[in-house]
Formats: sequence, structure tokens, C-alpha cells
Amino acid sequence: MKEPSVRPSFNSLCLLAAVVLGLSACKRETAPAQPQPSAANGQAAGDSAAEQGPLELKDVIDSNDRYVVGISYPPGLDRHPGLARVLADYSQAARDELIQSVEGLGNDKPSAPYELSLSYQLLNDTPQMVVVAADGSSYTGGAHGQPLVARFVWLPQSQKLLTVHELLPTAQGMIALGNYAREQLHTALSLRVEADDLPPIERAALIKSADRMIDAGTQPDADNFGQFQPLLARTGRIAALRFVFPPYQVGPYSDGTQSVDVPAAVLLPHVAPEYAGLFQE
Repeated sequence: MKEPSVRPSFNSLCLLAAVVLGLSACKRETAPAQPQPSAANGQAAGDSAAEQGPLELKDVIDSNDRYVVGISYPPGLDRHPGLARVLADYSQAARDELIQSVEGLGNDKPSAPYELSLSYQLLNDTPQMVVVAADGSSYTGGAHGQPLVARFVWLPQSQKLLTVHELLPTAQGMIALGNYAREQLHTALSLRVEADDLPPIERAALIKSADRMIDAGTQPDADNFGQFQPLLARTGRIAALRFVFPPYQVGPYSDGTQSVDVPAAVLLPHVAPEYAGLFQE
């Protein structure tokens, strides 16, 4: 299943050009921590699931006058106990953070109930890999909720989570990935700004501010590329990887979630040998 990139209009960004660096700071101060799966955690989840037995993923609906929690899972993931454990842990971390914010209010009630909304979607299910997307938001006051964006690539045959740290283990691989993603995001930005037909001065200021966010969010650091999903060819092998960037990483909140599809040809020279067979040559 192919997920479209979010490419919102830049009309509303004209007013934000002067403060986009402030929005970048807002990311550091207010955006909730995105739980980052690691290879070690994925392997530990597989081992833990084997010891504890099957884990049933149940939808969650919980509400009172202070908070609302809604979490939904696609059916059938219980047959992968290790993956189920990873998803349950991610949900629990997001819920714990919300409850902690509620408890921080003491005896006060929020003006509007705090809210956690989280939905999981099965993107691919093959003997080689099971891919799940998590999308949602957590609202703990302020003008809007903070996005939750995560992707999980589970390898059933080795019972572990595939992470970019393992997939592209060298500095050269991360540099190649960062350069490609940065170029694509800059090109998409220029096309969107051009389509809005802004006055030259406003256009230049907007591009300069947004370019800074793109450059910062695509530095060759594995943590910047932790959320990805395979796009499969008809052979069942990976034709490209879609790297997903939550709001604030490579653009302001109003830009929404953005993504870049990186072809297998760009990645294969740097992919760890044990995973090269997953890719379409």
C-alpha cells in the first residue's frame, strides 16, 4: 500500500516566514518524544514475546473529564508476537506521556480534555517483512496536538525489527541518504513556492527559512531517518524506501508530514550485506 506524501500549500506560510526558526525551537520544546525503535529493542521484544507467550493487541477507548485515549490496531498482528510487543510498548509510551501531563495538572482540569489518538495500519505483509505504520497525535494543551509518526519493519524470519542503523551501517551510507533526501526536499519546496506565485522578496525569505529546516533535518544522522517503509516491486523485493519526516523536522507544523522515496539503486551500495537480498537490483 503506497502512502502519499503530504504537500500542503505554502499560502499560509507567508505569515510564518519570519518565525519559522521559532517553530524549529518549538519542536525542541513542545513536540513529544517520538519513541525510536532500535535493533536491540526489536530483538529483545522477540525474545520477550517467546518467553511470555502470545500478546493480544486490543483497541483502546478510555475517557473521562480530563483525557480521551483512542488506540486502534489492524487484525492479525497477534501472529507476530515480537512485533505485537513492539507496538504495544510504543502505545504504552505515548499513553504514559499523556497521563503524566494530566497528572502534572494536579487538581486542575484542562480547559479541553487532553487527547491521545493513535491508529496502526498494516502496509505490507510478506514472509520476508511485515510493515506497520503508526499515525496519530497527542494533545496536552496549546494551539494543536503534536503529531505521532512511526514506521515498523518487522523481519519474521529473524524475529526482529529492522532499523536504519542496521540497514545502512556506514557513514558513507548515511551521507548518501542525507544528500538524496535533502535534494528532493529542496526541489519540492521550490516547486511549491513557485506555484504560489509569491512576490520575489517574500519567496526568497520563505525559501531561506525553510531551507534551514531541511538542512538541519536531513543531516547524516540515523536518528533523522528512523521512520521508513519499504515500497515493494512486483517481485516482492524493495524497489525504494519511503522515509517519513514528521512536522517540524524538515518544515513547519503547517507543512504536515513529508516524505521522500529513495530508490534501491541509491541505497544498495551502502546496504549491509545481510539485507541486500531484500532489495530489487
